[in-house]
Amino acid sequence: MADAPVNALHNEFPPDSIEAKDLAHLLHPTTHLKHHAAAGPTVHERAEGVYLWDNQGKQYLEGMAGLWCTALGYGNAELAEVAAAQMKQLSYSQLFAGKTHESSVLLAEKLKEIAPFEAGRVFYGLSGSDANDTQIKLMWYYNNAIGRPEKKKIISRRRGYHGVTVASGSLTGLPPFHKAFDLPIPGVLHTDCPHFYSEGSSGESETQFVDRIVNNLEDLILKEGADTIAAFIAEPILGAGGVIVPPPGYYQKVQALLEQYDICFIDDEVICGFGRTGQAFGAQTMGFTPTTMSVAKAVSSAYLPLSAVLIPEYMHEAFLSVSDELGVFGHGFTYSGHPVCAAVALRNLEIMQEQDLFTHAAEVGEVFQQRLAGFAEHPLVGEVRGAGLLGAAELVKEKEPRMPFKPSEGVGAYCASACQEAGLIVRAMGDAVAFCPPLIITEAQVHEMFDKFAVGLDKTLAWLR
Repeated sequence: MADAPVNALHNEFPPDSIEAKDLAHLLHPTTHLKHHAAAGPTVHERAEGVYLWDNQGKQYLEGMAGLWCTALGYGNAELAEVAAAQMKQLSYSQLFAGKTHESSVLLAEKLKEIAPFEAGRVFYGLSGSDANDTQIKLMWYYNNAIGRPEKKKIISRRRGYHGVTVASGSLTGLPPFHKAFDLPIPGVLHTDCPHFYSEGSSGESETQFVDRIVNNLEDLILKEGADTIAAFIAEPILGAGGVIVPPPGYYQKVQALLEQYDICFIDDEVICGFGRTGQAFGAQTMGFTPTTMSVAKAVSSAYLPLSAVLIPEYMHEAFLSVSDELGVFGHGFTYSGHPVCAAVALRNLEIMQEQDLFTHAAEVGEVFQQRLAGFAEHPLVGEVRGAGLLGAAELVKEKEPRMPFKPSEGVGAYCASACQEAGLIVRAMGDAVAFCPPLIITEAQVHEMFDKFAVGLDKTLAWLR
């Protein structure tokens, strides 16, 4: 389909409108810039619970929890009050040079309490990207500290998403985040995407597929040299790559391989963490035990930016052992453990526990998955997949044999736009339409969400025909 003229709609917005000022002043992240320049923005004006309203008064059911992050939904007054109280008491404090404050300490204690592995220490940042950037630096620092300076490479996966900084963007395995950015950097390797539906060979069973890609991972380790590889990083369920749920047995075989070759397992829980997949963490849902873990997004329900890296105590002990030699541990951010962000994140996690929100999400997630499964029979849908309150429907030209649409046809993007017209926010990642509503969503709202998706999907089918 042809691109719209770049300036087609510029004159349709009053010059003093937010839309016109957006087009004049902002550089949008993860946006097709030419399409945006033609169409202009949707302006979100207010939100409450699982709903958003634009500046024209139109209501939308938030089917993506913002960017996979607004777990407690919008407008939680208690979190706003916690933020205000903390701002009045201690609006900023640092963690550099041995300084500390209560909210960061108590949040670290809470994160260790609920972590799915024996966590020893917590390091704070502001985003999933900087958390995974930190993961790389800590792996390098650790291996230098214990006398393994050659053990530095990180293995990620194609279609994985781990951020957009130079380092975390290199871990990401999606071409748009590499093209023209000169990524990935040396030392970052990519192995197979564990998606049987799109990556399985003709006549291959799921078990054979798992064996093949795990064997490919072992071949990569042997080719590069296990003594040069520090870690393997994975989202338990791949998010921005299309909500990809690896087949049964995959992680167990990967974990055994990593243990065999003394390679750390970095668990990126930025999307999957805090109840999203039906258990507290995706590692528990998928059945593996990480070495280290990254969290962000739902840790604060996106009320304020915060991320954290959790590491085992033995890594911290290695850092301590080289303090006299290396001096200051030279990593940290101005806003590491920002007291207001930490206070809000701590209360967010407490509210989740008080409301037993993980159990609620698992129970409502069963309804979610049943409704999602019902779309498997739709003429446009090749596969539905997910866990808990996370899922996707993959749109295809032909079901059997599987024939995807050409990217240039923009079918997923059209479907997302049709859903928005029907009052539902979803996200198209290629032709996979993703769902990730706030964890507070009710059964009735799950039905509302998928009823609106049905409208958008049928409109997409009519458009194609």
